[in-house]
Amino acid sequence: ASSFAIVIPIVALFGGAIRPLLIFGALTVAFSRVYVGVHYPSDVLVGMAVGSLSAVMVMSLYRRGLAKFREASYSSVLLIILSVISVFRIYYIFTGPLDLSPDEAQYWDWARRLDLSYYSKGPMIAYLIAVGRFFFGDTVFGVRVGAVILSALSSIVIFFMTRRMFEEESALYSAVLFQFIPLFTVFGVIMTIDAPFVFFWIMSLYLVWLISERVERSEKTFQIWILLGVTVGMGLLSKYTMALFYICTLIYMLSDRRLRPILKKPYPYLAFVISLIIFSPVIIWNAGHDWVTLRHTVGQTHINDGLVISLKDFFEFTGSQLGVVTPVLFILFFMAVFRMWRGIRGKFIFWFSMPVFAFFLLKSIQGKVEANWAMTAYITMITAFSYYYLKGFKLLAKGTRYLVVFGLSLAVLLTVAAHYPDVLHLPPDKNPAVRLMGWKEIGKEVSKITGRMADKGKFFIFSNSYQVTSELAFYVKGNPVTYCANTGRRMNQYDLWPGFEDMVNNNAVFVMINDIKMPARLKAAFEKCDRHLYSIRRKGVELRRYSIFECYGFKGMERPGISSY
Repeated sequence: ASSFAIVIPIVALFGGAIRPLLIFGALTVAFSRVYVGVHYPSDVLVGMAVGSLSAVMVMSLYRRGLAKFREASYSSVLLIILSVISVFRIYYIFTGPLDLSPDEAQYWDWARRLDLSYYSKGPMIAYLIAVGRFFFGDTVFGVRVGAVILSALSSIVIFFMTRRMFEEESALYSAVLFQFIPLFTVFGVIMTIDAPFVFFWIMSLYLVWLISERVERSEKTFQIWILLGVTVGMGLLSKYTMALFYICTLIYMLSDRRLRPILKKPYPYLAFVISLIIFSPVIIWNAGHDWVTLRHTVGQTHINDGLVISLKDFFEFTGSQLGVVTPVLFILFFMAVFRMWRGIRGKFIFWFSMPVFAFFLLKSIQGKVEANWAMTAYITMITAFSYYYLKGFKLLAKGTRYLVVFGLSLAVLLTVAAHYPDVLHLPPDKNPAVRLMGWKEIGKEVSKITGRMADKGKFFIFSNSYQVTSELAFYVKGNPVTYCANTGRRMNQYDLWPGFEDMVNNNAVFVMINDIKMPARLKAAFEKCDRHLYSIRRKGVELRRYSIFECYGFKGMERPGISSY
């Protein structure tokens, strides 16, 4: 039944010289069932009939569905595709192998203590997760539902923008391709600052294009500039690199003689002021916290290091871009951008992609740049690729068509692998998904320990890294307030919140990654500390090892000063 159910659709769809071989293979399978004595001939005949009828029914439904699909508008097709993807993502959040990432857990902890801003990031991510918490509680779905929604909305806005720039077919390709580029698909599930950042960047792109259209038609643009100020401001609350949008917009306006006159009007500057007003909570918060975000940013970008040339970081960044976009699409994206350079559409695509990529490429010569930092450079590249290579697919040379198909197929395969990393059988030290595994288990282990300690008096839970601290806050039973001891690390948000230093006579659970001893200063602050090791394993392979210390009789201690940001 299975062999005929599989073979008949393949024969119907492809045919050719392979038909006799496929039919012969199916008949051989049927004969073998009788030959080896597994089934009677009558059983096999019934199975052949059932498999054939099933195949015919599936083919009939497929053809009818395909006809309806072709009759539907491009926008309807997009909504169907996004609905399917979103439903899968919701299913994946509930059933997938990935726990919250340390960043997600940290942002969730921020969402429990809402503020105007935070040590390393703006407040947008905390506000969005707080909404998820309100509706769905302190759950993985409550944290990640925003990523699903923002990813779908991003594709919808890309569709509208590309449709206005070109036509509906290219718009559909752009919106769907966005969902299958490994760099972007991750943020359809993982809720980090990049999910809202990319959405507000795309919204701002769409508004700038609307302004371009209206300027060409000599129509009013005042209201759109107001909206642009709002979206850029919201983007700044999400991620500070939204500031690059100012630069891209200015260069784009200067690049076209039809757009230059608008720079003499007050509208662009009004939009700029509106964006700063929306961003002002971050400034106000930093003014009251010794400008720690600025200090952190200077430390992260290695500005104080001066002019340092690092070819290692440069090649690592370049290689990472080939990985997150795929090597083939990376090349084709750039080719599409440069081939479409002329005209206002080409300039729009170029100036909202190349400056961003060039900025981070140059930055990588001076210091480490993460793979996702240049992600917004690829948004208009996707539009260019969709129009040049996908809309005009039939006009391409045969070799180029094969290259496009290969690039897209590789992107889809990498997207699947990103969701189910076990299929790659990578060792833990080479598997980036390991960072999102094992946190639930350590949470359960610490919950068992605290369950025993509860009868011995008050206690607190702490670590020496924000990653472990935030994951324990989420996965330990009851979502306790957790603390992060400074044992020489750089500053983090936990240093700005009340600490454990005055909790004299409390007991504690201290957790560190790896098989290591408790720092002497911390150990001396307790009457007694007992250590045991706990390993996280998957299919017999150790992913991570923890040192867990049960500590009793806290004596109190001074909070150390900050040594680095």
